[in-house]
Amino acid sequence: MNTELILNSEIYDKVTAGVIPKAKKYVWIGTANIKDLYVKKGQKMVPFLEILSDLIKNKIEVRLIFAREPGEAFQKDFDKYPTLIKMLEQFHCPRVHFKTVIVDGIYAYTGSANLTGAGMGMKSKDRRNFEAGILTTDKDFVNRLMREFDDIWIGEKCKTCGRKNHCTEWRGL
Repeated sequence: MNTELILNSEIYDKVTAGVIPKAKKYVWIGTANIKDLYVKKGQKMVPFLEILSDLIKNKIEVRLIFAREPGEAFQKDFDKYPTLIKMLEQFHCPRVHFKTVIVDGIYAYTGSANLTGAGMGMKSKDRRNFEAGILTTDKDFVNRLMREFDDIWIGEKCKTCGRKNHCTEWRGL
């Protein structure tokens, strides 16, 4: 694969259930909206947070930037995973509107899907959002997305954003 357009349930198949669980070093996720999202793990459905917790337990770095405070169901699920409470690297930035996933500096997804069940989850075709995105292994493309994510992560964009006082770390309830 170099670069491909992925639509609707392909986002779940190729990103959420595809490249994210196979990460070897790190997963960076940027999203405007974050809600409870369930995925298939073996023969059962589990919160996507369980997948992130498993990655962290396996020494995979997971970073999460989000614009809106997570929904109540997400927060409730979050509290079930002590590893996330202690080790998930995350913060709230109200200016983040991109929807991006970067895995190991090799794969990058960017598109319209938020980290929600209707966006990147397993909702049925009649309950999903209509989404479109790009999944790529193109080195230049991936590096540009990584630089944008990292500039926000390290606070480079805060110098001129004017909303720094609205950014906070989120550690659950």
